[in-house]
Amino acid sequence: MLDIETFDNVRGGNTVYKALAHPLAARALAGLARHIGRVAVVDTEGFAAPLLALCPDFNVEGVYVQDVLALGRRRGGHEARPLTALPGAQVQTVLIAAFDAPRVAERLGRFIPAGARVITLDEVKLPAEWLSAPERYLDARNFATNFVFFRDDGHFATRLTTANYWAGYGAHQVRFRHILFGQGGEVLAEWTDDAPIGPGGHVIDSQTVRARFGLGPFTGQLFIHATGIAGHDVVKYALDTYATDGGPSLSCTHDANAWPSERFAGLPAPGADERVILWLQNSHAVAIPAGGVALDRMGEGKPVALDTEIPPFATLALDVAALFPDLKWPAQLEVLAGRHVVRPRYEVARGGRTRIAHVNVERADLKSDAGLKALSPEMGRGYLLPFPVLPRGRFRTIVLPTPMAVAEENTPLRLDVFAPDGSKLGEHYFGVLPRKHDCAFDLDDMLPEGALPEGGHAELVYDFRFGGEANGWLHALFRFEDRQSGHAAESSFGGHIFNTLMVYKNEPQSYTGKPPGLSTRLFLKLGFGGRESFCVLIYPASGPWLEHSTTVLELYDGAGRQICRKNLAIACSGSALVRPSAHFSPAELSAAGESGYVLIRDTTCRLFGFHGVDDGEGGFSFDHMFGF
Repeated sequence: MLDIETFDNVRGGNTVYKALAHPLAARALAGLARHIGRVAVVDTEGFAAPLLALCPDFNVEGVYVQDVLALGRRRGGHEARPLTALPGAQVQTVLIAAFDAPRVAERLGRFIPAGARVITLDEVKLPAEWLSAPERYLDARNFATNFVFFRDDGHFATRLTTANYWAGYGAHQVRFRHILFGQGGEVLAEWTDDAPIGPGGHVIDSQTVRARFGLGPFTGQLFIHATGIAGHDVVKYALDTYATDGGPSLSCTHDANAWPSERFAGLPAPGADERVILWLQNSHAVAIPAGGVALDRMGEGKPVALDTEIPPFATLALDVAALFPDLKWPAQLEVLAGRHVVRPRYEVARGGRTRIAHVNVERADLKSDAGLKALSPEMGRGYLLPFPVLPRGRFRTIVLPTPMAVAEENTPLRLDVFAPDGSKLGEHYFGVLPRKHDCAFDLDDMLPEGALPEGGHAELVYDFRFGGEANGWLHALFRFEDRQSGHAAESSFGGHIFNTLMVYKNEPQSYTGKPPGLSTRLFLKLGFGGRESFCVLIYPASGPWLEHSTTVLELYDGAGRQICRKNLAIACSGSALVRPSAHFSPAELSAAGESGYVLIRDTTCRLFGFHGVDDGEGGFSFDHMFGF
């Protein structure tokens, strides 16, 4: 397990981790370790553990602390010593493990061992042009970063789409800085692009990058760092993977979530005619040791380790069947990732078609919440996990509940199905599902033929009629299959409390401000290369809310200029399948261009959505939308 703290749901992200793990900082740390000799680490801030985990090359004589309660405890693999013992250290260098620390260095001056040089982590700060808030180095805005699964190998290309949403928070000149790593972790290219001045769209296509830098085929990861930002420190994007060899493959995934985790869950076992590849991409400048990553059948408790080292920033394709040759869908696996990787992608190959999706963070901090069994009637139906049911004449829709907390031993579930007008069509009680279940449910098994010809949606909810436990971290995988072409897409997400005036803990959530989350700001990219984009917008309600949404579709071009607006009303507990071509004219969409987008706004309720593109030949992509 890598000894780092990344993200938790109470304190949020750990900026110190990002400051030390950043590829530029990693280069500087490695250079520092080579030239400062034997070193005493002064750890007044508690940074020694992540520092030495992410750069183990320092020749450490000892770690020195001020807090007497920390004496004798392990800090970065070393027993913490009192700072009063520092003058006797036999070292060439004293490293004060803190940023913005000249005053600390000054105050310790008379306690430094004779002849020793004093340095701080200011030696490895990012260059000034990489900082959005230079007045405070550990400001989260200085580390708006993310990783992208990026590939252009002669068969597939990848296309990232996002927007300069920071312009809406007052940012004036946003830049995207990139480092492209190859499969072995080598740097293939580095470059900077200016974002539009306004809230315009931004596209990075692997074919363009490959031509720009004269690159050969590659499969690796793109590190992206947004600078000059304001109001929001997360880099969000949609990523399309599309065939370039005339093949039929097409898929899209959500952003990578930026934070390495101890475990991920929701990895499906392959079907009888499928191959599932887990793409493991090292997020750090230190190698993942053999045995550092393992897979386990969900609920089995018998992990199988990967006996292969993964070099710094390298990418490894792991065939799930190599570790679990007999495991088949609808069984599922969890990834014991040891905090080495951000949210991994997986690729499913079947019949000449591939689809890519992602696993989700499995939380170690969650326990069963008894309050959910006695939830006030004022919260209505409580936690909901909404997902689309695509038009049933063309598509099958299958749902696989996925445990997403280490302590989750069972989940009591019910499935409610709704027509677009919000009327409830039926329900299915799953029972109390054990952690080790293989219960994938095809909605064809409960809906009559001819139902939902234009689609609708369903919601997973907790149902305690026969007991069971709940933690509020309700997750599932949704699989959509074209009945004729065999093309499939899948997505996964978690539940929330939606559209109630009362609150329970931090629910309903809001993108900005405190709950209740009575607003919507969702990003819908436009189609590309002759493919048409679409989305399904769902208006979930835990309790009674407004009869219809007051939704606005705002069309923007690549420079952030709003071209036009169209209104849309969605019934409470209903849904709408939205194609931009049905709301905007060909001239308007042409003016927006392929880097344009639709911003879906609603100040009266929170909508939930899934988006994708359709190639018109039986291929499509589908994943949940992001907002800002």
